[in-house]
Amino acid sequence: MKPKTFAPPTSQAIRQSFLDFFAQRGHTIVPSSSLVPGGDETLLFTNAGMVQFKDVFLGTGSRPYTRAADSQKCMRVAGKHNDLDDVGRDDTHHTFFEMLGNWSFGDYYKAEAITWAWELLTEVWGLPRQHLWATCFADEKNEIPRDEEAAELWRQQPGFHPDHVLYFGRKENFWEMADVGPCGPDTEIHLDRGEDACDKRDVAGHSCRVNGDCQRFLELWNLVFIQYNRTGPSSLEPLPHKHVDTGMGFERLVSVLQGVRSNYETDLFVPLLRTVQGLLQHDDRQAREHQVAYRVIADHARAASFLIADGVVPGNTGRNYVCRMVIRRAARFGAEAGFHAPFLAEVARTVVDVYGSAYPELVRHQRAIERTLTDEEERFQRTVDTGLNRLDLLLAEAASSGGILDGTKAFDLYATYGLPLEISRDIARERDLSVDEGGFREAMAHHREASTGTAAGAAVTDQTPFYRGVIDSLTQSGRLSPSGVAYEPYGDLDLPAQVLALIHAGRQVEALEPGAEGAVVLDRTPFYVASGGQVADTGTLVSVGAENWRFEVGDIDEPVAGLIVHLGRVTGGTLRVGQSCRAQVDQARRRDIMRNHTATHLLHAGLRSVLGEHARQAGSLVAPDRLRFDFTHSRAMQPDELARVQRFVTSAVLEDYALEIREKPRAVAEAEGAMALFGETYGASVRTISIGRDERLSYELCGGTHVRTTGDIGPFMIVREESVAAGIRRIEALTGREAQAHFERATASLERVAAGLGTSSDRVEAQLDALMREHRDLTARVAALERQAAGTQLATLPIEEIGSVAVLLGTVAGCDADTLRALSDPFRREHTSHIVLLGSAPDGKPVLIASVSQDLAGRGISAVELVRAAAAAVGGGGGGKPTMAQAGGKNPADLPEAIDRARVWIQEHRAQIAA
Repeated sequence: MKPKTFAPPTSQAIRQSFLDFFAQRGHTIVPSSSLVPGGDETLLFTNAGMVQFKDVFLGTGSRPYTRAADSQKCMRVAGKHNDLDDVGRDDTHHTFFEMLGNWSFGDYYKAEAITWAWELLTEVWGLPRQHLWATCFADEKNEIPRDEEAAELWRQQPGFHPDHVLYFGRKENFWEMADVGPCGPDTEIHLDRGEDACDKRDVAGHSCRVNGDCQRFLELWNLVFIQYNRTGPSSLEPLPHKHVDTGMGFERLVSVLQGVRSNYETDLFVPLLRTVQGLLQHDDRQAREHQVAYRVIADHARAASFLIADGVVPGNTGRNYVCRMVIRRAARFGAEAGFHAPFLAEVARTVVDVYGSAYPELVRHQRAIERTLTDEEERFQRTVDTGLNRLDLLLAEAASSGGILDGTKAFDLYATYGLPLEISRDIARERDLSVDEGGFREAMAHHREASTGTAAGAAVTDQTPFYRGVIDSLTQSGRLSPSGVAYEPYGDLDLPAQVLALIHAGRQVEALEPGAEGAVVLDRTPFYVASGGQVADTGTLVSVGAENWRFEVGDIDEPVAGLIVHLGRVTGGTLRVGQSCRAQVDQARRRDIMRNHTATHLLHAGLRSVLGEHARQAGSLVAPDRLRFDFTHSRAMQPDELARVQRFVTSAVLEDYALEIREKPRAVAEAEGAMALFGETYGASVRTISIGRDERLSYELCGGTHVRTTGDIGPFMIVREESVAAGIRRIEALTGREAQAHFERATASLERVAAGLGTSSDRVEAQLDALMREHRDLTARVAALERQAAGTQLATLPIEEIGSVAVLLGTVAGCDADTLRALSDPFRREHTSHIVLLGSAPDGKPVLIASVSQDLAGRGISAVELVRAAAAAVGGGGGGKPTMAQAGGKNPADLPEAIDRARVWIQEHRAQIAA
């Protein structure tokens, strides 16, 4: 339904008008957080606008503002929020989508939220008042009060029809984050699009209604009022501070304001669909015939582009699996529509054109997006035909045996041919069959556990309420400022502090005795809390005065925002609340960490310089003894590439660049090109680290600790480069003292090798080459002598005859499979009709080879069956072709029995052989 007041606006104008409206009402406009929730392992992806504020609602975090608004990137492709099956088949479901939202953290509440929602919808966007409805909460269990406050506020809005307030129960109008925790009633705004929008007018007895099952009434906006804390299945407690959390689906809103019935008819999708049509050179009739494929391609190309821009690459598990799946699913639908070569990079260019101004990360990473899409399409093309043929066979079997494809077989299709579950499921459903999805996931879990040697850990007890109580009591008593513990990790590493609280065995205590383990809360701390890959500081708390106690700090934690706890053990004296101390960070260890952290930034810059901008951080560890850096790259690095990266970092160290560290608004820093790192959460104000003089070598958002100048890093050494997942490489490197120790060990080792070779260290390589050539010559001579000796042994083996067929059976000492085959070549050439089975045990491991001439294979005599019959005697098995097969085993002493079993097998098939 078109708005009354102005012509259909663009999607960009709609998004901006929402943000401007709330900015004018005191809201901080925050950037969308990444699709990868920073520090939240409970979610695969950000699936709602409130995810980046989850810590605020849980009471574990805070923000420097009390009102916020944004347009949030979201993905729903797993769990209960899984819209994948409907994507492309209806007008509204997507994998990736945007969520417009505004929030109040203990500031305004229902009156403002409802009034502003009504004003924006009707006065700014011009939606007809008579067509808007609101639903409010009424508990069907009569345990929670009915939300009459919200209902009455709706009735007070100018032009709102009083009868358009409806009440619904817990499923529709009560929001809960989890089984326990913050929750509250919500009110939803629905638009009546008229009788023509009903898609069930021909269904007998159908009645259009809000929250019904037809398309007439469209939910637009959900306003959640968080006012309770659920402590049990039937127990709610009022929250001290009430919050507002709203969410409005952007694609749906744009369809309404642009006057179209389908999200795919908006300017968010039409350019993508036109790109697909242009690439295929379809006319409009052909495009309509392939409508579902077009829509899936557009949706999935958009989703994959945003995923890759946020650092997610195709892989085998978790988020990486989803990225691979949406790319391959789009490629499969593309093949059905007529594509025969990679095409998604072209569609992604249009995605960048449509969304780049709102989400500049797409522009920054466009080359990486296009390259990743094309690489994955090519990888899929190499196996898809074989995989689909195999799926056809399996579905034919399933059709005749219950209609369900076994989950283990579905996983084998993915593991062997790269065919994701979702593609197997799509094709199965097209044939009215299904897939055992539980069996697939169980097989995947077993495979992952076998590959990594890990399994899911046990759940841990949530200590948040306890620590929330600690900080509340300290704040109310005046011992702790409202802003929390003064966190000062960037300055003096030896600070005076006061003991505010002590914790032992999960409860607050007044004292910790010698030897006791526990946690100490200070009013200020120089200790760094683990974040951004950097490990926490360690050190000591030392008493000031006559108490004479020490507390060895082994770890630092921030269980709730503003409360930093020092974990460790008392090593002398009795520590009491209220005492003064000095908080002393282990400075040598901290300096080692700082060297590694700054080197990590230089390594990142070096990788991008040598490999290209697609090489982006995908995880890191900054420890005192080493740094570990994971990055996106599709292949192993070449030695010259590693050497160039090594020289890049070393050159930056020798230049002794001063680091420029500044606090800036996040929008300003990102506009200047500062890199946000994968999986991290950033606020409106960020800390930036810049390295370089006339031109920046590195510019990143980072809360870690760093050296003053790059020269402080000292020696830098890459020690390892390896794969950690599909599309993810890992480098480990050393700096400072550890690098120096590594060089010293390597030098000492080189000197020992030189002494052993009887030469100097600068001549080791030449001497080693000479020895290797001599070794190869000797090895070749020994092999020739062994073949000669083996040939002599072979000549002593008796040749049996079955009619015109020559049979050679026996063992030959010290031969591998290739040598046995080579030795039998003259016999097989001399006897056109033959059977050969030879065995040996090189290095104590049995090996058997079998050969059958083509004429016998044509009569059903198989070398595979023969070698398997023999291999059973040595505890092994084998395989190959009907004319040539090979087997291994475990028991070399049983080789004679293997030959006997082969002879028995031949006798059993004598008639067939002699025919």
